[in-house]
Amino acid sequence: MNATASQLWQAIQQHAMNLHSCTVGQLNLIDGATSEHFIQLEQKLGVTLPEPMKQLHSVHDGQEETMEVQVLLRNLTFLSVEQIMETWQFLQEEFDTDGWEPEAGKGVKPFLWNRRWIPFATNGAGDYVCIDTDPADDGVHGQVLYFWHDWESRTVEAEDVFQFIELCLQEED
Repeated sequence: MNATASQLWQAIQQHAMNLHSCTVGQLNLIDGATSEHFIQLEQKLGVTLPEPMKQLHSVHDGQEETMEVQVLLRNLTFLSVEQIMETWQFLQEEFDTDGWEPEAGKGVKPFLWNRRWIPFATNGAGDYVCIDTDPADDGVHGQVLYFWHDWESRTVEAEDVFQFIELCLQEED
């Protein structure tokens, strides 16, 4: 598909509006993040953000947290830069790896939680879709993986956030 961030957001919005029979306003999208937001995020997480993530968040900076927030793709809502920092901090402090044996797929380092994963979407039940900025040698910087809070499997879903969104949209057509 090779879509731009704006085209992907348009497709996401159309999909979600059809799914929920709602208006774009009911998706609670936040105006795009600024370069200052990205600098703050990079400094807090100690990572370099992949360009596709910056492009995506420049159009819409995720969704406002409300009780009525609508899922956009699969069962996922998208986090804002501020929510990413809060979620990342929470996972740093709270995720206990004692007694867990990670199952890492191709391209993923065998960690249950890696401080260089950037959570950008959630199912609201403690699971996150993350951008991997610390891949294994056979991985790709910016690849997308799921962080399951109660399952130790970590596998690559897509090579970047654009490809992840395109895959989700294709599944739901």
